Amino acid sequence: MQDKPYVVIMAGGIGSRFWPYSRYNRPKQFLDILGTGRTLLQMTYDRFVKLSDKSRFYVITYKKYYKLVEEQLPDIPKDQILIEPLRRNTATCVAYASYRILKKHPSAKVIVTPADHLIIQEGNFYSTMAIAIEAADQDDRLITLGIRPNRPETGYGYIQYISNHGNPVKKVKTFTEKPNVKLAKAFIESGDFVWNSGMFVWKVKSIVKAFENYMPDISEVFEEGMVHYNKPQEEAFIKKAYSLVKNISIDYGIMEKADEVYTVLGEFGWSDLGSWFSLHEIQNRDENNNVVEANAILYDTKNSFIKVSPQKLVVVEGLDNYLINESENVLLICKLDGEKKFREFVNDAKKKGEDYV
Repeated sequence: MQDKPYVVIMAGGIGSRFWPYSRYNRPKQFLDILGTGRTLLQMTYDRFVKLSDKSRFYVITYKKYYKLVEEQLPDIPKDQILIEPLRRNTATCVAYASYRILKKHPSAKVIVTPADHLIIQEGNFYSTMAIAIEAADQDDRLITLGIRPNRPETGYGYIQYISNHGNPVKKVKTFTEKPNVKLAKAFIESGDFVWNSGMFVWKVKSIVKAFENYMPDISEVFEEGMVHYNKPQEEAFIKKAYSLVKNISIDYGIMEKADEVYTVLGEFGWSDLGSWFSLHEIQNRDENNNVVEANAILYDTKNSFIKVSPQKLVVVEGLDNYLINESENVLLICKLDGEKKFREFVNDAKKKGEDYV
């Protein structure tokens, strides 16, 4: 037990690019998107509990989703479900969990993971994670898992690393957020770029030191909470703390600035399941590259995703690269790869009524 890492699952997102299936009241991490009988959050827990123990899990989520986490992960003690009173992005999320762990176990190693990613080749994943956990032994090191790219994907961030003759632990040179197609192709051709998975491994002391060096405003706020964590006044303190800090990601706030950042390269069938398009990429498709989860008749239709209640017959003709999704009281028909429009869709739907989002 002593050597097992803590696992922090970030489960507070709203999953807007999976609207209307993913809704404000039940975002995608709480849905059985893959039809496995387990939600994405539950699948994440199942994956990491093999590396740790339920007593070392922290799930951090927005206040509205506390009950969903409690229902879906009954093995997690309630005091290990950390509630965010406001949405403040991943830097604040990581800081809260890190200082909470620091108080309890200052020599701990920590794995940080999103709640909603897919990993198909779990054997390869555990091998990669073992390398990352060992690499995090060295003080001040911040480890991120990098995914070897197989296409010029524009929806992911990229990490450029410094080659070191076969050592799987690579020093990070640069981070780049979601490049255009031309730049993504150049990254692939260069051979020294990987996708940023958003999974991290470090000693809790290493990440706390990084907060002190690169985000002292956040560090000072959560350092003050050391006397409040695991006590009745923690909730009131966290409400105040979240009102004082800015909305910024851990990548922008720390990983792009820190010196001792390394990546461990992995190939384990990873997807961030960030959009309908990314789900289309990993689902079973017909001979015309369509994903069909509906009672449907298709004519001259290809590269599309049709997900509609089986109680309705859907007849589709002449579409290429389209999404058709009916979820509850919303029918959405749009370009499958048009994920940049989804924020606009959701904002405009909200004007029609809260029930639509």
